[in-house]
Parts: sequence; structure tokens; C-alpha cells
Amino acid sequence: MSTVTQAITQDLRRWILAQVEAGCRPEDVLKAMKVSGWEEGVAIQALRETVDDQLAADQAISASSAPALPLQAAVQAARKLPDPGIDGVPVVVLSDGHEVRVLASMRHPRVVVFGGFLTDDECAELIALAAPRLARSETVGSADAATSEVHAARTSDGMFFGRGEKPLIERIEARVAELLRWPVDHGEGLQILRYRPGAEYRPHYDYFEPDRSGTTRILERGGQRVGTLVMYLSTPAAGGATTFPDVGLDVAPVRGNAVFFSYAVPDPGTRTLHGGAPVLAGEKWVATKWLREGVFV
Repeated sequence: MSTVTQAITQDLRRWILAQVEAGCRPEDVLKAMKVSGWEEGVAIQALRETVDDQLAADQAISASSAPALPLQAAVQAARKLPDPGIDGVPVVVLSDGHEVRVLASMRHPRVVVFGGFLTDDECAELIALAAPRLARSETVGSADAATSEVHAARTSDGMFFGRGEKPLIERIEARVAELLRWPVDHGEGLQILRYRPGAEYRPHYDYFEPDRSGTTRILERGGQRVGTLVMYLSTPAAGGATTFPDVGLDVAPVRGNAVFFSYAVPDPGTRTLHGGAPVLAGEKWVATKWLREGVFV
């Protein structure tokens, strides 16, 4: 099927909504479209626009107090993602009084840069707690120790905290949950990474590759990853930006700041390819929180 003939028709939209209503996951709908010959970018656009339009219609129905349609719940469940909901809000004041600044926000892909997510004292304490437990970093899926292995693309040292392991960890996890509107138990343990001069993390995706060996077992622990929050614990003297090559975005690693991004389906069409540029001087410390679609055990 040529790109020229791949118009997003009403028939295609109706088919997509029928699949969602039947309980199909967005990634399965996308895969079926690609198998049928749809170009990846067109398939992603059709899925996103169709569901977004349906959600807008649902909100209008809700505002008129009309009874909910069965399709509403199905579409909303399919699109449910962590998101701070910060449109037009320059500063978010959390329930504990902590203030987080919104420095930048992007829609597609969904990327938000926060200022002051962590205090200097919190950054220093996290580094002190993690330093004695650092080891050579492993794969993106290393939260599952049974399937972890050394990752050649990541030249850093790292460790994982258990969820709620320390009072500080518990406080940060509660802050993440409130800001991103995502349950604490839908998150993996906090990972701490240290990048020395020359260290980097080449561009990659955070979701688990559906066709990769071991993915089925990993997904049993909480489903797919749907969002990432990277918190900067130090400011290197040079280098170390978090890069998003598909959209030409570089986020500077500034102590206390954080960058969040989400991905509705495990597919490159989400444009969430990202990496850690080489550290040119000094050290970069980061804390990463991966969010799952279900309860992580």
C-alpha cells in the first residue's frame, strides 16, 4: 500500500474504535494495522487522532450530563497514561507545600521539563544513600534481576532502591505519584545512575520490546512501561544532556530538575527515542522512575 493512498478515512476510524471497544490494547491495534500494510507513521497518527477525537466527544457528552456510553470507558482506559495535567500552569504546588516549576512542555511526544522537583538536600541524600551500592549498569529491563545483563550501550554505574525502602524514597515516590497522577504501586523502584566523564547512554526506548525474549515474563510484574521520570541529582560541568533525537530536543541536566515523558504504545512511532549524551566534564547523577500500566510487584 503506497503512502499516497493511505488516507485516514471514517471507515478506518470506525474500525479502530471497534477494536478498542472490543478490548484490544492500542499496541495490538497498531500492530494489526502495520501487518495489514499501513505505514507506521500513518497508523500512529490514525490511532492517536481517532482516540483523541473520541475523548473530546466524550467530554462534551459528560458536560451535558448525558449517560455514559460503553465506548467511553474503553477509549479512556486505552489512553490512560501518567500526565501532570499542567496546561497553562507555571508552578505546581503539591499537597506537602513543595513547589515544582514547569519549564517546558511538549505534546507529541508528551515531554515535560520540571524545575525544582528535588531540593539540593534531597539530591545529596540520594547520592549518599546510593553510592555504597553502585555496580555496573544493566539493561533497561534490569528491575527484573532474573533477566538482567550488562548493557553495552550504557556506560554508567547504578543501583535500585526498593519501593518505599527509605523515608526519602517514600517521600519522592509520593511526590511523583501526585504530580503525574499515577499510583505509587504502578511504579518500579527508584534507580540511581552515576555517569563519569566520557560515560553515556546511547539512544533507546524505555518500553519493553514486545517481540523480545523475556518480555512476557517481565510484563507479568505490572504490564508495560508507560512513562519515565528522570531526576537530575547533580549538574555536570559539561555535557550529559538527555536527548530526544526524533524531535531535536536536548534537556540540560540541572540539579533538582526533572524530565518526564510518556508512551502510549511500545512502538518507535511514539517518538520517545532518547539517550544520555556523553558527560564531558564532572559527573552526572540521575534518579529514574519508570511507571507501569498496572501494579508492579
